[in-house]
Amino acid sequence: MRPDADCRLCGLCEGRTSIVLPDGNVTSGIVLVGEAPGENEDLEGRPFVGRSGKILEGMMKDAGFSRADVLITNTVKCRPPKNRDPTEDEMRACRPFLESELHDARLVVGLGKSACRDLMGYDGRMDTIVNVMTTIRIGDRDVDFIPTYHPAATIYNKMSREELRRTMEIIGDML
Repeated sequence: MRPDADCRLCGLCEGRTSIVLPDGNVTSGIVLVGEAPGENEDLEGRPFVGRSGKILEGMMKDAGFSRADVLITNTVKCRPPKNRDPTEDEMRACRPFLESELHDARLVVGLGKSACRDLMGYDGRMDTIVNVMTTIRIGDRDVDFIPTYHPAATIYNKMSREELRRTMEIIGDML
């Protein structure tokens, strides 16, 4: 299930250039979920192609895999204005698309607080849950879930960078 090209389920449609669909290996069973497309993603129509994407790709490479080995998506498919966090209503509007993308996942990785809030209902401090494997409910089944930092959070924070690197190593070991 994918959004129609003229999707108007929420207000994000007003400012978008493109709907950003998942990218990578749809059969890998491992899905990385970010919060929302940024400016570069909106222009290119692919998730994680800007600065955060470069960080993520570098860490994946260091862990022995690439974006072609996993599926990468976001909780919402359109860019929020001024790169703000997506709202609950916006995430709810895209939830059927996200659940469809996660249908065959054996592991879901939440990149950042918004993704973790949407997928596991957690709205507390990230440092208390990062890299603590749990399960989330997707449709009628439980799926392994790893919450971690968004790549943007690692730019100026060494601890966040090391934790995200550790997440990528966990994924690399599972592939």
